[in-house]
Amino acid sequence: MCEANAYLVQEGKTEQLIMEAVDRVEPDEAGLRLVNIFGEQKFVKAHIHALSLVDHKILLRP
Repeated sequence: MCEANAYLVQEGKTEQLIMEAVDRVEPDEAGLRLVNIFGEQKFVKAHIHALSLVDHKILLRP
C-alpha cells in the first residue's frame, strides 16, 4: 500500500496525528482536503510542510 498518515506539526515540532491511511491530498482555497482509503474526508487549514514517502508521513503546518 502507498497511503500515508497525516500529521499536524506544531511549534514545538511535535507531530499530532490527524488522519491515517491518507490516499489523496487535494488543495482547496483555504487549506487541504484529506481523503483516506476508506473514503473518509477531513478538511484542514494547513499547508504541506514536508513529505516523507519512505516513512509514509505527510507533515502539515497550520
